[in-house]
Amino acid sequence: MMNIDKKNIGILGLGISGYWAAKLAKSMGANVFISDSELNINNKYTKELMELGIDVELGSHSKKILNSDLVIKSPGIPSDINVIQDLSSNNIEIISEIEFAYRLSNLKIIAVTGTNGKTTTVTCLYEVLKKKFNVVKSGNIGTPFSEIIFNENRAKYLKTDFCILELSSFQIDDIDTFKPNIAMILNISHDHLDRYKDFLDYCKSKINLFKNMNNDDLIVYNHDDEILYAEIKKIDKQFIEYSLDEKFSSFYLKNKKIESSNSNHSLNINDCKLSGIHNTSNFIGVATIASQLGLKDREIFEALKIFEGLEHRFEMFKEVDNIKFINDSKSTNIASVKVAVESIDKNIILIMGGLPKESDFSAIIEYTQSVKSIIAYGVGSNDIYNSLSDSYDVIKINKFEKAITSAIQLAERGDSVLMSPGCASYDQFNNFEERGDCFKDIVERHYS
Repeated sequence: MMNIDKKNIGILGLGISGYWAAKLAKSMGANVFISDSELNINNKYTKELMELGIDVELGSHSKKILNSDLVIKSPGIPSDINVIQDLSSNNIEIISEIEFAYRLSNLKIIAVTGTNGKTTTVTCLYEVLKKKFNVVKSGNIGTPFSEIIFNENRAKYLKTDFCILELSSFQIDDIDTFKPNIAMILNISHDHLDRYKDFLDYCKSKINLFKNMNNDDLIVYNHDDEILYAEIKKIDKQFIEYSLDEKFSSFYLKNKKIESSNSNHSLNINDCKLSGIHNTSNFIGVATIASQLGLKDREIFEALKIFEGLEHRFEMFKEVDNIKFINDSKSTNIASVKVAVESIDKNIILIMGGLPKESDFSAIIEYTQSVKSIIAYGVGSNDIYNSLSDSYDVIKINKFEKAITSAIQLAERGDSVLMSPGCASYDQFNNFEERGDCFKDIVERHYS
């Protein structure tokens, strides 16, 4: 465990991860300085940290950060800004909040990454493993790793068997010695290309999770993801793969049942609360890890059967007049639209739009034979129309509410109205949660 007593610890970014990294560093005896370029930052954080004797700087990054022995960079901060270059020029080590908390932890770690499906999979894995173990979940899912370690040091989590970490590529970028006991990667598709040199650079960021792992550790990956499979084959490590296909996996899908090569137990996917082929794939990944940790197939399948999923992630929230309404607001890239559409057999009214991350949406054409009409809204509506109007009936509408009401009016018995935007929410909403809530509210008001 790293000793930071009397060390000068600098923190860039006063978001929730920076806040907890500061509290953790202070509790371990460090001199803490935190700097954020935003002037209007969370006053609650600022006030509390200053009362703890932590120096807080807002509105700019001064030269004081160069007095640090170690700097923790919040995940939202890109690596090409001036202050990062100044720190590197002065040979000051820069690490992520994940790396920092890891160096102060004795917890066993299960790390999960992927472009899509991380939060649902981490939550599902947590629900399955808690049948046998004391587990906590942390990272990109909302609770910073530093908060877990801060509480661990106060005996709150001393009996914890595993900490399940959801990790974004930004959180993986600045790891150095971080070495999970178990790591799982779900998929890789185009995303966050505004932060990376190119797609290959983004792929390397994801795979970087495995760099310190050895044969005593467990690395699990999704064999069915073509991009991921190609990247895995470049690495000289031992892996366990999972798949829908029984040729590659000890758990697999057969006749709409998740079967196990280890027993006669099975799980009919129609009995699960969570639908969609992508969720079935993630279930198989969860089952693979749980089985490796000693859970019986019966225990695993019981937990998977009752797992309800999360809000805004392929959430079937209403059915009226034999029309289903599905809120997939978390869908912010083309790959997530693909998996959502593939999970519905026929008759989809698809709502897409928002702030696009890329301009060409044509990649979804081969996956969307079940789509009847597309409603394209917001900033991305022109790109969606230009990419898809030769293949589908695409209706362009600017305002989100009008797009939803138009979809309702188009829908007939047997249809599914799927809001899977494939774009960021920031053109008309603060976040994807607000967008999803708005969708549900419009639908509920229409039928009230």
